[in-house]
This record gives sequence, C-alpha cells and structure tokens, in this order.
Amino acid sequence: MLDIQTKTFNQLNTKELYDLLQLRSEVFVVEQDCVYQDIDGKDQKALHILGYKEDKLVAYTRIFQQGDYFEEASIGRVVVKENQRQFGYGYNIMNASIKAIEKYFKTLEIRISAQTYLKKFYNNLGFKEVGEEYLEDGIPHINMLKS
Repeated sequence: MLDIQTKTFNQLNTKELYDLLQLRSEVFVVEQDCVYQDIDGKDQKALHILGYKEDKLVAYTRIFQQGDYFEEASIGRVVVKENQRQFGYGYNIMNASIKAIEKYFKTLEIRISAQTYLKKFYNNLGFKEVGEEYLEDGIPHINMLKS
C-alpha cells in the first residue's frame, strides 16, 4: 500500500517538487517519447497527490477544483513509475485523488482528459467516455466524466 500525501504547491518542499517533476518527465517525456511543455504554469493552482513506497515517489496526480482546468473538478498528470505498475498503484493514487476532490472541493463530478489506451482503467474507476477521441501532444486522448 502507498503512503499518500496531499499538498498545495506552496507546501511542497524542493525535494518533493523535484521528485514529482522528475517522475512526470521520466514517463510523459522520455518513456512516451513526447516532447511537450510539462511545466505549464498550472501546478500552482493544483493540489498534488503524492504516492510513496519506502520513501520513494512512485505515483502522482494533480487535482483541480471546478473552473481551474475544466468546468468540473479534474485529475491530471496521472503517473506511476514504470517498474511499479504491477502493484495496482494506479488505482491507489486515483482513488486517493477522487477522495481528495470530494473532501477539498465538495463535488463528485470529475472530468479527465485520458490517454485512450487507458479507457478501461478509468472505466473501472467509474469514468465514462464523452465526445470523440482527439490528439493531444500526438497521443490519442478522450474526455471522460465521473459523476
């Protein structure tokens, strides 16, 4: 099981910020071979959900309240370290993110922009596809909604 921590941008210390940016870059830029601007100016508005295993960051998301990213609350930058994916940490970090949205933003309605190949994963968490598939940074995505 992961040790989950929820922090605002200002609560992150330098090491935590470095670790989360390193994990995001490791997966979204290097592993997925996708050149894009990860540091997008939105981290300051987000709540950061950090998943630790033996004091190492292995899973992460950032969550937004209604109106800060989409009209609904949202979860983004969902990432699990490649060598840790067999343990179900994706479900752990997503369930923690959903609970954090309920607790801090007082809503059950959540929109995500999901990589299409992960549709079934998100379906298992209660998300349903809405609209058409689209390309984001060269990767097929679909909007999904949970309510």
